[in-house]
Amino acid sequence: MPQKMNISILGCGWYGQALAKALITAGHTVKGSTTSPQKLEALADDGIEPYLVSFLPGDEQYDDTFFTCDVLFICIPPKSRGGEGPEFIYKIQGIIKAIKKHDVKNVVFISSTGVYADINAEVDELSDPQPNTEAGRILLEAEDLFRAESTFKTTIIRFAGLIGPGRDPGRFFAGKKDIANGNAPVNLIHLDDCIGLSMAILARQAFGYLFNGCSPDHPSRSAFYTVASIRSGLEGPEFLDELKEWKTVRSVNMEEVLGYRYKVDRLG
Repeated sequence: MPQKMNISILGCGWYGQALAKALITAGHTVKGSTTSPQKLEALADDGIEPYLVSFLPGDEQYDDTFFTCDVLFICIPPKSRGGEGPEFIYKIQGIIKAIKKHDVKNVVFISSTGVYADINAEVDELSDPQPNTEAGRILLEAEDLFRAESTFKTTIIRFAGLIGPGRDPGRFFAGKKDIANGNAPVNLIHLDDCIGLSMAILARQAFGYLFNGCSPDHPSRSAFYTVASIRSGLEGPEFLDELKEWKTVRSVNMEEVLGYRYKVDRLG
C-alpha cells in the first residue's frame, strides 16, 4: 500500500466509520462525512476529519476540500423501503458531478449482492444480476452510472449480508417460528473482511474492478441462525424444512486480482 494516502469516506455509518478507524491506524489521513450535525463530534473523537455533506434534492451542500483526496469511498445505501429510489439516483448523479469537478481519480462504490436475484444457482461477478427487488434495481442503476464514466476509475464492492460488532445475527430471527426457506444457503460477510477487502484494494491499487464480498462458507439459514441465537443466549428460531428461491454468492476476482484470504471464513 502507498505509504500514506488522503482518503475521503462519504457516509460514515457502520462500515464507513470502522473503515476510517482502520485506515487511520494504518497511517492514512481520513475525511469522513455525515448528514447529521450531531455526529460530527463523534467522528472527530475517532481522529476522522469531520464534514457535513448532503446531496439531497434541493439541499446539496459540501466543502470542496472533502473531495480533495486520493481515493473516495461511497458508502450510502438506498433507503428503498421508504421509496427513496429516485432520490438515491439523484444523489449519485450529484456525487459523480462533484467527483468530476474536483478531479477525483479513484472511487470505491459500496453496493450489495442484493443486485443478484435468487436464481437457484451460484452467482459471481460474471453473472447477469437480474435484480428482482427495489433496492437491487436501484443499486444496479447506480453502479451503471459509475461504469459509464471514463474520467475516473471506480471499483464496485458488492457486500453480502453484514455481520459483526453491533450486528449480531443471533438477534435477527431469535424466538421466531415458521420462518420460510430454512434450507437456503446464507450469504454473509463479517466486518473484519469488509475492512480487509477494502484495505487489499488500496494496497493493490485495484481500481476499475468489480468484487463480490461474501464469505466462502454458506451454511443453511436454519443451521446458521439457530447456532447464532443460542450463542447469544437467545431463544432459537424455528425454520420451515424447505428450500425455495436461493443463490450462493462467490467471487472470481477476489483471489485472482487481490489474492485475498478471508479472516472469517467459517460462519458456523
